[in-house]
Order: sequence, then C-alpha cells, then structure tokens
Amino acid sequence: MSTTTPAPTEPDPSVTVAQKETLPTSGRDLLNRVRTGDLGSLRVLILLAIVWAIFQSQESRFLSSTNLVNLSLQITAVGLISVGVVLVLLLAEIDLSVGAVSGLCASIAAVLSVKHGWPAGAAILLAIAVGAAIGTFQGFISTKFGIPTFVVTLAGLLGWQGAQLKVLGETGTVNLNTGIFTDLTGKFLSDSIGWLAAIACILLFSAAVMAGRQRRVRAGLTAPTPLLVGIRIGAVAVAALLAVYIVNQDRGVPIAALILIGFVAFFDFITRRTRFGRHIYAVGGNMEAARRAGINVFRVRVAVFALASAMAAVGGIMAASRLLAVNQSSGGSDLLLLSIAGPVIAGTSLFGGRGNVWSALLGALVIGSISNGMDLLAYTSATKFMVTGAVLLGAVVLDAAARMGRAASGRM
Repeated sequence: MSTTTPAPTEPDPSVTVAQKETLPTSGRDLLNRVRTGDLGSLRVLILLAIVWAIFQSQESRFLSSTNLVNLSLQITAVGLISVGVVLVLLLAEIDLSVGAVSGLCASIAAVLSVKHGWPAGAAILLAIAVGAAIGTFQGFISTKFGIPTFVVTLAGLLGWQGAQLKVLGETGTVNLNTGIFTDLTGKFLSDSIGWLAAIACILLFSAAVMAGRQRRVRAGLTAPTPLLVGIRIGAVAVAALLAVYIVNQDRGVPIAALILIGFVAFFDFITRRTRFGRHIYAVGGNMEAARRAGINVFRVRVAVFALASAMAAVGGIMAASRLLAVNQSSGGSDLLLLSIAGPVIAGTSLFGGRGNVWSALLGALVIGSISNGMDLLAYTSATKFMVTGAVLLGAVVLDAAARMGRAASGRM
C-alpha cells in the first residue's frame, strides 16, 4: 500500500504575520497586544496623534489646510521609497543604496528629458527601468555569492552616487521643464473630483475588507467580527472624507498623494493576496524552511531588490518633480534614514517576516510630521537629526521588545 506525502503548503501572511483581527477582551489584553506588536497600526496612530497635538500646541499653523497639503507633498518621495524598503525588510535584509539610486535615476530622467529632448514619459520609464536593473544586480550579487546585503548595498551607496555625478556632468544642476515631470507634484484635483475620489477609495476599501473576511470564513480561519469590520470601514471613511474636506480648503487633493496611496495599495495587494507575496513573508520568516518548502529563494530575493530599487527611482522622480530640479545632492541628506525609519516606526520588523506595506505610508506620515513640525518651529538641522535618530532608536527598541514578548508568549 503506497502512501503519498502532501505537498508543503505555502504560508499565508494573513495567518502567520497579520494581526489577530478580533477586538481586545479587556484592558490588559489590549495592552498586551500592543506590547507584542499585534496592534502595530493602533500604536502608530496614537503616536501620530501625540505628535500632531504637540506641534499644534506649539504652532497653530501646523494643522492648517495649507500645511497639511504641504505635508502630503513632502512625504510622497519618502513614502514611495519606503514601499520598496518594506519589501526588503520583510526579507530581514537592508538596502542602504535606495537614496543614491533615487538620485541617480532622477538625474537620468532629467538629463534625458532636458538635455537630450526625450519625451518626459519615456525618460521617466527608462529611469525606473534603470532602477530595477540596479536592484536586480545587487540582489543577484548578494544572493549568488552569499554576501551580506549590508555590504553590497553600501558599495552601491558609494558607486551610484559617483554615477549620479557623472550623469549630471559639470553643470551639477538640471532644472526641469514644465510638463509631465512637474505636474506629478504640481497638479491638484478639483473639489468635486476630490470628493468622488474619496468615495471611490472608501468603496474599494470596503469591498476589499468584506471580501477578505469572506475568504477567511470559507477557509475556516479566524475572521474579524462584523463589528470590527464596520469599525475599520467607518474609521477609514471618516478619515478620507475629513482629509478631503481639509485639503479642499486649500489647493485640493494632490495628485502626488493619490500616486503614493495607489502604489501602497498595489503592493499591499501583492504581498497579501499573491503567491509571490506569501513567498516574501516565508523567506523573511525562515529562509531555510522556505527553501525546503520548494520556494525559489534566489528568485524571490532578486525580485524584491529589483522592486525596491524601482520604487527608489519612482521616489527620486517625485522628489525632483517637487523641487523642479535635480542636483548633486538629490537622493542624499537624510533621505535614506527617513525611508528606513518610517516603516520601522510603523511596525515593520527589522527581523523579517512581520509588517505590511501600509507601514510605509504611516511611517512616512509620522516622520514627515516630525520634520515638518520642527521646520515650522525653526529647529536647527542638528536638533532635527538628533530627534529623528532618537525616534528611530525608540522604534527599534519597541520592535525588539515586541519580538521578545512574542517569544515569551510562545508565538513568533
């Protein structure tokens, strides 16, 4: 009598990684789940509320419609780069080259468009393709030869900065022509279109949440209660409508904000609802176990680094659009720090296998709010760097404490 061995099942991030979607049963349960990182989004929203309250108390302009529109534009580039960083962090790896890649790719797009007369759209697409090629190269080198990604991407940080200087040439600065390039961050929706966009987002989110609950029910998995689903949809609806109302008091909904939300939603779908996404979580959770389960670890790692560098290119292009130029400092300064700090602050683990793409948006919002508030209060650059570093260190400590708490309770 022959027996068959069942094929290894692929890990489902909605079960192994995502938070348990039930309401806390008591105050102690709530505190315990926040401590172990199971309510990471709630934790970062509380932090954001505290940050906003502090800066609003010090500067009445902080929560004005004009400043909130400016804030949404300021976080776009960092948020887009952070989307790719989240994918890398889910693998328990790091990419130190994303800032340099963003500057290089923005420079390529600008030089092709301004100096060589390329159509802006074609120049942007080629720059993103260059970014993907850079990530593919770095992922291949690291995985093929077993070199720590820290070393490979640190070399990239230096090398791609040199390539950027070479691309820019002796002038060092390229001013962008008006058109698609500048419209990315310079255009806003009309009031009526902004309301329609908010309603469309609410309907799409509602459909996604309810469809996800039905899938879990059919699979016999723990599903969020109807009350929790209603609370989530209601909270998102209130936030979306309130945001549109506020920004409509100024210039309207920025196209850049919709681009950021669109990329976040797309990659959230990829990581949560596709086989490739499940493979990312599996490799980040336990690479050897993933390999034994039949997952092509090499391909997953290379693809993730390619996507991360492509998103760095997108972020660099958005940064250039906002500044209307690229120069030798594009992609430099604190861009790398902010792109990594944001997702970590918002709950994506440095140890891999835990987190979601929405942490890129939430983290960018927290980091951007702190930076924006300090700018309004005219803090010096030294103070800004120290505060941002302290926030990052605090987030890492919380991540480590949550990991220790999960280990103590017997769940990773």
